[in-house]
Amino acid sequence: MKTKSFLLLAIFLGVLLLSGNVLFAQEDIQKHKSCPYCGMDREKFAHSRMLIMYDDGSEVGLCSLHCAAVDLSLKLDKMPSSIWVGDYNTKKLIDAEKAIWVIGGNKPGVMSKNAKWAFEKKEDAEAFAKYNMGAISMFDQAVKVTYQDMYSDTKMIRDKRKMMKTQKPAQHGN
Repeated sequence: MKTKSFLLLAIFLGVLLLSGNVLFAQEDIQKHKSCPYCGMDREKFAHSRMLIMYDDGSEVGLCSLHCAAVDLSLKLDKMPSSIWVGDYNTKKLIDAEKAIWVIGGNKPGVMSKNAKWAFEKKEDAEAFAKYNMGAISMFDQAVKVTYQDMYSDTKMIRDKRKMMKTQKPAQHGN
């Protein structure tokens, strides 16, 4: 009887822990609906979103590694206590520093020409990289490449926004 009770308790605690992670992910999106730098909907981009928690208790929700790099640059005097990223497949928040990253490939990135995707499982990253091309990497390399891409990505974003502004009046018949 004790073994059965223990097993039920273990299952209950496992479900509670898993649901806590799901609630954390949902809370993250509800608390930070859009990226403070680009305005993108973080729920729509749950597969690339990031959450940075700083050691002073503050946190910021972002749409991508590109915008996370912007935030980290602007807050040099703050130390991140944890950095989370959406797993590309499950959209679940995972530890960005432990994630397996895929850089580049033929799938367009978020806020970047040179895509950077995070995966909790190495086999998922390898399968994605094999199908979509791209190189397997760790967090430090993904961040380094993000900073190297920053100028061209910022220029691309500005050009896209300029083009969208010039097309809007034509679409509305003005």
